[in-house]
Amino acid sequence: MKSMKKILIVSAHPEPRSLNAALTTFAVNHLREAGHEVRLSDLYAMKWKPTVDADDYPDHHDPARRLHVMADSEQATLEGRLAPDITAEQEKIRWSDAVVFQFPMWWFGPPAILKGWIDRVFTSGFAYGPEVPPPYGEGSLGDGRRALLSVTLGARETSFSDRGIHGRLTDVLHPLQHGLFWFTGMAPLDPFAVYDANELPEDRFEAARQTYARRLDTLFTAEPIPYRSLTGGDYDHDMRLLPERERPGTAGLDLHVLNPGIDTPHC
Repeated sequence: MKSMKKILIVSAHPEPRSLNAALTTFAVNHLREAGHEVRLSDLYAMKWKPTVDADDYPDHHDPARRLHVMADSEQATLEGRLAPDITAEQEKIRWSDAVVFQFPMWWFGPPAILKGWIDRVFTSGFAYGPEVPPPYGEGSLGDGRRALLSVTLGARETSFSDRGIHGRLTDVLHPLQHGLFWFTGMAPLDPFAVYDANELPEDRFEAARQTYARRLDTLFTAEPIPYRSLTGGDYDHDMRLLPERERPGTAGLDLHVLNPGIDTPHC
């Protein structure tokens, strides 16, 4: 019998009749039918405030003192003084065994409301900072927590390939996969993507749902992206990859991914 897991889905699309909304509903239902517990943060439905400001730290009232976002967010986090909406989302992440982001690719990144959710929720003292474990491998949000990006794109798949004009999708999503999930200790999975998404006929939508179902079914069994650990011996004091760890012919962002069967983590 499969063990029940807890999954947080964060959805970001302004239209409740959109493809992203349909994929969100499908994921929630599919995971619940499989026996998992699911919580949903539909950011537009929640009318989420996307901007960081002093209101996020209610006791920051001294107009003579500058707002220092990292220091003030850390102090408010550690003292339990964050705005209630931030605290609620942090609790959902702590509760979860996996986090799924559902969003359309807008200008090579997530919608501003999702970026704002990240900015406000992943505070110092919660997701990063000197009071939590080091980033890139350990991180405060590790403990086996997994992360999946489900992305819709208007462009064709070939345009996001190795020779595609937009660049590889893995590179475009690197700030989220490596810079958010892996930085905070979560284990990122290969993304699920629906291309040519502006007009999706019923047969292609059904195929996409079936593919997504298989990805959701392996949410806790698929191998995560094997990023290198910051503390595993591959990087120097300046956080630069040591030359002897570099695989011949590897460049760019691929330098930070282990080659299974060739590279092994260093302790």
